[in-house]
Amino acid sequence: MIKNLTVIGGDLRIVNLLDLLSKDGYSIKIFGLEKIQDISNKRNILFANNLQEATSFSDVIISSIPLSKDKKHITAPYSDKKIEINEILKDIKNKFFISGNIDETIYEIAREKNIKVIDILKREELAILNAISTAEGAIKIAIEETKKTLHGSNILITGFGRIGKILAKMLDGIGANIYCEARKESDLAWIKAYGYKQIHINHLNDNLNKFDIIMNTIPNIIFDEERLKKIKKDCLIIDLASVPGGIDKKSAIENEIKTIWALALPGKVAPITSAEYIKETIYNIFNEIKL
Repeated sequence: MIKNLTVIGGDLRIVNLLDLLSKDGYSIKIFGLEKIQDISNKRNILFANNLQEATSFSDVIISSIPLSKDKKHITAPYSDKKIEINEILKDIKNKFFISGNIDETIYEIAREKNIKVIDILKREELAILNAISTAEGAIKIAIEETKKTLHGSNILITGFGRIGKILAKMLDGIGANIYCEARKESDLAWIKAYGYKQIHINHLNDNLNKFDIIMNTIPNIIFDEERLKKIKKDCLIIDLASVPGGIDKKSAIENEIKTIWALALPGKVAPITSAEYIKETIYNIFNEIKL
């Protein structure tokens, strides 16, 4: 059973993950996290002097989620260092590398070096659990950015995947009038079964002028200039979709529609809970690969 772990870079979720792993008895060598406060009193968390010292400490390297913003350096807001992904990969042959939103080019390098790359954001259990934090974060934004109660508001949710389902349930509990858009007949059937108002994508244009809030979960531009012109001027749009998002941002500005692109909400609104979800998922991975 593995006892040592290496952690390189990461945001507040990773900082909280360190605490959880430490309490579970793991010895951890960290790099790219030197700005963390109050870590010196945790005897089983040690700072590595350099990258090679960090990567040689364990057969499991955990890195930032997402891994990178520029596809070259890891995400490391708690460090002044520019840590290149390739520099990490060259020293971890035959080891496990766990991170999130990993670019395909990394897999190609990993295959050559027999590095076992695991994208934790592709794990279904983490995706479902993260949807809870995303939904709560979206509701928080809606409360702060509108002048009406959510109770009684007409709210459209576009897309009925993990986030869409959880959002609809939470908003329904608040007392909002829930409309859910989908294109698949099976999704439309589920929307009806749950008691929400269903809208097929083909009929979306006919309904857009009735909504106080729109929450998009579809990572494709479905709200183009034509559709944005049909939305009420005081409607708030919260875009929860990953790049490229679902809103034509330039047209939204031109049409004076308030739009908030709310990315990476789990790490912003619930870093401790998100860290717990990440830990659970990592332990599931350990069990599967018998570490």
